[in-house]
Amino acid sequence: MSAMFQINRELLDAYLDDALNESETAQVEQALRQSEPLRRQLRSVMQDRDRGEHTIGAIWRRNRITCPTREQLGNYLLQVLDAEWQDYIEFHLHTIACSYCLANLADLQSQQQESVPHVRKRRQRFFDSSAGYLGICRDTKK
Repeated sequence: MSAMFQINRELLDAYLDDALNESETAQVEQALRQSEPLRRQLRSVMQDRDRGEHTIGAIWRRNRITCPTREQLGNYLLQVLDAEWQDYIEFHLHTIACSYCLANLADLQSQQQESVPHVRKRRQRFFDSSAGYLGICRDTKK
């Protein structure tokens, strides 16, 4: 492990939150395989979480307070947000590299790239099922 990469409580928290990039995750896992004291420290962190850690940082991480909503991520993709929001989400995604938001963004991008005929077919299925359901509801009220 490099001298630049020190594993501390915050890094273990990020590891448990799946908030590290692939390289950092691999380094933590390698260190865990090689160090019994580090494994004990990880177990201690997990026990603290199970007891209900109530630090401000833990609450923010657990509730993803700094994460944009899925709607905001969609608006980011469409580039319809104010410049400040657009910049914040850019920072959150590409500097912080929030794995939760990156996964949401990838999902939104894949939906955005669906073919038009596929989207129309899906919308028609939703409409047909809703119209059928509404017809049944209407018929039972008579």
